Amino acid sequence: MLARSLPLALALLSPTAASAQRPPNVVIVFTDDQGYGDLSCFGHPTIHTPHLDALARAGTKFTQFYVASPVCSPSRAALLTGCYPKRVGMHKHVIFPQYDYGLHTDEVTIADMLKKRGYATGCFGKWHLGHRPGLLPTDQGFDEFHGVPYSNDMSRVHRKPNAKYPYHMPWMRNREIVEWEPDQRLLTKRATEAAIRFIDAHKDEPFFVYVPHSMPHIPLYASEEFAGTSPRGLYGDVIEEIDASVGDLVATLKRHDLVDDTLFVFTTDNGPWLPFKQNGGTAGPLRGGKGSNWEGGQRVPCIAAWPGHVPADTVCREVVTTMDLLPTIATLTGSELPNRTLDGHDAADLLLGKPGASSPTEQFLYYTSKGKLAGIRRGPWKLVLDGDQLYQLEVDISEKWDRNKVHPDLVKDLRAAAEAQDAEIEAEMRPTRKVAEVLFDPAERRPAPK
Repeated sequence: MLARSLPLALALLSPTAASAQRPPNVVIVFTDDQGYGDLSCFGHPTIHTPHLDALARAGTKFTQFYVASPVCSPSRAALLTGCYPKRVGMHKHVIFPQYDYGLHTDEVTIADMLKKRGYATGCFGKWHLGHRPGLLPTDQGFDEFHGVPYSNDMSRVHRKPNAKYPYHMPWMRNREIVEWEPDQRLLTKRATEAAIRFIDAHKDEPFFVYVPHSMPHIPLYASEEFAGTSPRGLYGDVIEEIDASVGDLVATLKRHDLVDDTLFVFTTDNGPWLPFKQNGGTAGPLRGGKGSNWEGGQRVPCIAAWPGHVPADTVCREVVTTMDLLPTIATLTGSELPNRTLDGHDAADLLLGKPGASSPTEQFLYYTSKGKLAGIRRGPWKLVLDGDQLYQLEVDISEKWDRNKVHPDLVKDLRAAAEAQDAEIEAEMRPTRKVAEVLFDPAERRPAPK
């Protein structure tokens, strides 16, 4: 798999009517720490992403697409639940191997919702929402899980032997540990191949395939086929392998004549990890990166395609967020929305390109990597609460010109609105789930079960 085949534009650009009896399949590819500017269709001059470029030509590219946190675990919780991380208690930074909590199983994930609708559901790659018994993907609506439970740097190979928590990283199949310290050069390939096998097995029923890749989170690894091939260096190798993964997934859909019956979404969990220089990505024209509340930390690339439904070769400049995916997918699949308060909105009209459609998000809150209220966006205006910095993003995408002295009343209004919404979320905050039992001891490597 992950072959360097020609772009699949032709496969994607000849729509036929979707089956009236079968709701659309859903594929979400969710990368880790990829910057806004790290695709050639988003302006990178040396990283070559022909398959994602083809996906963009076949569908819609979103240029104002936001994640709900600038770090991994909270962002993933928001994607899957349609809620701000704080609302589901997952706002306090990332989950480390020694932690005993995770996303509560009372929460309704996209997988839970679609499973109830009759979908086969699979997660292939990095989870990072809890790894103790009862907190794994198979406890959160997924029929199958193949991958790693947390970030690829949480590994014995990348931690000092005398560290306080000498972690080990397992490769898992559902709840079973099948390998300790997997070869990280093969993480992208293995996740992709598992997803393809799942599609092959469930081609005759609606399916939800979630592919949260471990890369390009550091440490960077590419398989032998891609290592040393990009002029951008190892980081470029990693992105181009992910691009080929997308190509292989689309080729699998094509092989089963399912391209026209599948909503395919590509995005990432937060901006690039800038301190690692050539081993980190780029946010393009945006300021900042991972861990920050500047646009580069939370505005990310997003592409969506569904031939015959999502208009081809278009750009959506409206504000859309990962939290909108759950309610939007509910509309497109005829699924029942969770009976819980959500923060995302139904953006189906935007996705389907309906004339006059506008963003259903009246205001968007920015939270720090540890869950503190940091800012608000409303219309073209963004207020950074630290220093009451005011930016007109439609004019000033790089956040260079603070306009707070020109619009003092707007600053006060936006601050009050942000604080009021945050107070409402905090008052209704739901708990995480704590689990005393351990499935494996990350500080003491055990033999994989036979």
